[in-house]
Amino acid sequence: MSHEDIRVEEGDGWVEITIHRPDKMNALRERTAEEIMEAIGAAELRRDVAAVILRGGEKAFCTGIDTSEFQIAEDGYFDFYRWRKRARQVNRLFRFLPEVSKPVLAAVEGFALGGGLEVALLCDLIVAGEGAQLGLTEVRLGMMPGGGGTQTLPRLIGRPLAKEMMWTGRRIGAAEAKEMRLVSHLTPAGGAAAKAREIAGAIAKNAPLPVMLSKAAIDRGVDMTLAEGMATEGDLSFLLYFSDDRDEGLQAFRDKRPPHFKGQ
Repeated sequence: MSHEDIRVEEGDGWVEITIHRPDKMNALRERTAEEIMEAIGAAELRRDVAAVILRGGEKAFCTGIDTSEFQIAEDGYFDFYRWRKRARQVNRLFRFLPEVSKPVLAAVEGFALGGGLEVALLCDLIVAGEGAQLGLTEVRLGMMPGGGGTQTLPRLIGRPLAKEMMWTGRRIGAAEAKEMRLVSHLTPAGGAAAKAREIAGAIAKNAPLPVMLSKAAIDRGVDMTLAEGMATEGDLSFLLYFSDDRDEGLQAFRDKRPPHFKGQ
């Protein structure tokens, strides 16, 4: 599909998607969500793509849902409910991101607020420039997080801090977010994308199948008992015995040469 709301670029082993609605501070509308899903879906099907980077601009990563998307006809609340559950692209995006099989890295500069932070939280890790401001600010608008924030944030920083952030609606700086372990890497302002590319490049040097399977083991196992999680890991890791890349990796180690992985 042609893109209006995003820009897509390619690096050495990764695809970089930039939300590009500067006049709206990169707020998400239906088309934005649809384009992001299409671009990530296309990257998932390519063996030469090891990771996806999702970023915004210098002023804003994403400031949530475009307020025009909240307009509901006076007699249309039940219709909106059905649309939200089945067809609304923004809601589909929040369900789509956790299911992506390849690493997705959020590079955050400027504001990541409300649904924008929820999008970042659904990525595998967040890299933030030191000028970034993050917050789940919905309470200030008479709303609450609806894109997974009540579930993802407590799992990262614990329930008390997550409740405080949501109940006060306050924004936190990137340094505080790093202390909370909400952000994985902190860079000088303007450096988040470069760091994300560095990480994506490091991922791209490795075999893609164990990256995919270990991501599945981590994401599924976090809500399992230890015994269930270890059983899941054992089953998934055993599948790699049947992969060509496992044989190639071991042979390359013996030959003291770089491996040539094919993703199979």
